Amino acid sequence: MATAKKAKKAAKKAPAKKAPAKKVAAKKAPAKKAVAKKAPAKKAAKKTKVARKPNAAFMKPLTPVGPLAAVIGSTPLPRTEVTSKIWAYIKKNKLQDSVNRRNINADDKLKPLFGGKAQVSMFDLTKYVSKNLK
Repeated sequence: MATAKKAKKAAKKAPAKKAPAKKVAAKKAPAKKAVAKKAPAKKAAKKTKVARKPNAAFMKPLTPVGPLAAVIGSTPLPRTEVTSKIWAYIKKNKLQDSVNRRNINADDKLKPLFGGKAQVSMFDLTKYVSKNLK
C-alpha cells in the first residue's frame, strides 16, 4: 500500500513525457456555401409575481393574557403583530443588552412574563409569549 502512494507522488512530481508531434499535410475540404436560417421566434415566458399568502395559523387572532396583556394590551392580535409589539416595547425601553444583543433585560412588566428571570435570550422569547396567548 505504501508503494502505491509513493508511485502516485512520483507520478505527480515527474513531468509527463509527450510523444513527438507528427507533421501531416492537411487537406482542405472544399468550402460549402453557408445558408443562414432564421430561428423561429420564441415567446418570452410570462413572469408573474404572486404575492405570498401568510400562513393562516400566524394570522389567527389570539388574545394575550396575564403579564403579556400588561405589555401589549388585551385585544386579540395575530402572532406576527404580538411579536412586533413586544419588540417595539423592548426597543422603546432600551431593554436589549448592550454587550450581548441576543439577550433581553427584563423590566417590571417583562419580569412576570419571563417567569421571574432578569434576563432572557431572544430565542426563548417565543416560548414565554406562547404560554400567554389564548
